[in-house]
Amino acid sequence: MNNSGRIAMVTGATSGIGEATARLLAQNQFQLILCGRRSDRLEKLSTELSAYTQVTSLCFDVRDRDEVKNAIQSLPIHWKEIDVLINNAGNAHGLDPVQTGSEDDWDAMIDINVKGLLYVSKQVMEGMIARKRGHIVNLGSIAGKEVYTNGNVYCASKFAVDALTKGMRMDLNPFGIKVTAIHPGMVDTEFSLVRFKGDEERAKKVYQGLTPLYANDIADTILYVLTRPAHVVIADMVVLPVAQASATVVTRNG
Repeated sequence: MNNSGRIAMVTGATSGIGEATARLLAQNQFQLILCGRRSDRLEKLSTELSAYTQVTSLCFDVRDRDEVKNAIQSLPIHWKEIDVLINNAGNAHGLDPVQTGSEDDWDAMIDINVKGLLYVSKQVMEGMIARKRGHIVNLGSIAGKEVYTNGNVYCASKFAVDALTKGMRMDLNPFGIKVTAIHPGMVDTEFSLVRFKGDEERAKKVYQGLTPLYANDIADTILYVLTRPAHVVIADMVVLPVAQASATVVTRNG
């Protein structure tokens, strides 16, 4: 498939899987709309990737419905013809039993992982429907397939992503729009650092004694699903490191 001229929007593009995906898509001639909350990082990444392809950026918080709408509608005509949407923005906060969980943490996970995905998708899919083509890739998680102890609301938010992806695939099927869910297992990014409120020691322990996935591994998977023949859609994919067999079964050395 010729990627030249294909426009891809990536949310959460300033770190982790989003940043790795943006870099790889740029190297493969996709034109990029980089989205995130941190304007300094967006500007730096946009400048860097402009050496490979055409890049623009949008600074907004996916939790804010008006910000999302205004940002995406502000795109020039050319940039509005989005071929690919990577719904990568997401977060995990806390690892507590539901009875002692923080309501603020619950709101953050539901607002970003579920409502944010919906707000962005709604704005982008309107154009895809009109053109009768497009590809939406939602980043889920193994936590959207299996609930684990103290995962409660985070798992619920990722189960919602799984359900929404299936619903989107059904609703958008008449318009020729591909919809894919990618569910990573343990990926060494800022994920655990955010979950544990900046506690670096606790975050590092998550990946001790094993080789986890890295952001580039998931970016490579995203590129793969985007470059299948026109008649092929990878609907649902779980990606784990060899050391991980499920959400709770992990083999560590030492």
